[in-house]
Amino acid sequence: MCLAVPMQVKRVEGHDAVVEQAGAALNIRTDLLDEVAAGDYVLVHAGYAIQRVDEDEARETLALLRMFGIDTQTGQTTDATG
Repeated sequence: MCLAVPMQVKRVEGHDAVVEQAGAALNIRTDLLDEVAAGDYVLVHAGYAIQRVDEDEARETLALLRMFGIDTQTGQTTDATG
């Protein structure tokens, strides 16, 4: 299963950005979106920001992913049945 995980943008330089979620930082590309700024929340898939989301939607999505046993840093299931 392929998932897009909400992450908060910490730094942007051109189309390169650093995002963070649960203490893990990741370098991504923002080519698919119009201007992205530090503090924005984006859905990240395969190293690209694919959609901007608001903070409430990001938090709700992260909570749902965790509820279903998805590691929000890796996108993998966290239980032995996954």
